[in-house]
Amino acid sequence: MTVYGIPNCDTVKKALTWFKNNHIDFEFHDFKKEGISAKKLNEWGKKVGLETFLNKKSTTWKEVDDNVKETITSIETAVPLLQEKTSIIKRPVIEDGKFLFFGFNEEAYREHFLG
Repeated sequence: MTVYGIPNCDTVKKALTWFKNNHIDFEFHDFKKEGISAKKLNEWGKKVGLETFLNKKSTTWKEVDDNVKETITSIETAVPLLQEKTSIIKRPVIEDGKFLFFGFNEEAYREHFLG
């Protein structure tokens, strides 16, 4: 299983603590250090749709120029921005086989990992 995120994000910290407390092994992919591939973003977009993981509530999104925001109409147009500003991706991203989840939700984690 891979957890994607930013180490200083409070939501990511909650998720990592939950996994550690429940003795669930994971690899951590740091968006800031490792970035994210266009291939992976496109894969997520096909599985769940851009609106699921484009975090329009984030401070980073709010700082994006309105003219740029207007061009973000599909996963294809969003990929360059998501790669440049990974803080716009809803975090954490939990990828475990076919399970793909964005954000922290203890109930969803419990059902999938401890079910």
